[in-house]
Order: sequence, then structure tokens, then C-alpha cells
Amino acid sequence: MSYYVIVYDRENVFHSKADLFSQVEKEKNTKENSDFEDYQKASEDLRAWFLEMIKNFPPARGEFSPEKEKVENNEELRMHLTDYFVSSHMIYAAFHPSVRKQAGDVAKKLTMVYDLGFYDTDQ
Repeated sequence: MSYYVIVYDRENVFHSKADLFSQVEKEKNTKENSDFEDYQKASEDLRAWFLEMIKNFPPARGEFSPEKEKVENNEELRMHLTDYFVSSHMIYAAFHPSVRKQAGDVAKKLTMVYDLGFYDTDQ
């Protein structure tokens, strides 16, 4: 099972996990968000968080994904590949379970740097 985090602008306060997941589903289904890998549509702080995260957890698809040959020949890199869903007010990231602690630590630390909200599967 994947480990995932949701990072969001602080202006979006969620009163419950159900509210947060409802918003994730709503964001996934809007026309604006049909290109899940387009980080440019995110707020400035979310873009900064994303660009920091991909240094250690590159996207599995999209503009910043590593070359296929590199991935095939590097098991460590394969474990760090991450699925990102980016919208204007939140980023949903799914990580390989083997990097759970590292991914959670980095993601949470960066949310503090960029003053973003944070939710993960361990909450």
C-alpha cells in the first residue's frame, strides 16, 4: 500500500479528514485539473514545495520525471518515484511504502518551511 501525503495552502482549513478527502476528489474531477502533473497551476508556496520534493522524490510522470533507462537500471530511483496530483490549492503525493519515513519527514519539514497544511496516512 502506498504512503501518501496531502499538502495544501493554509487558507484552506479542513475540519475533518472527510472534508479534506472530499476536496481532493472535487479537485481531481474539475476540468482545470485534467493535467495532474502541471505544477505551474499551483500557488507559489505549493510550487516551491513541489520543486524541493522532486529533488529526492522525482515524479513518475511528466516534465520532471527521470529518463526511462535511468529508472530501469536503478532500483533505488524506482522506489523514490512519486505520483503527484497538483491542483491550484493542494498537492497529493503517493510514495512507495519503502520510503515512507524519509518521504514523510522531508514532506513535513518542507511544509513548515513554506507554511503549508499537511496530512499523511499516519494521521
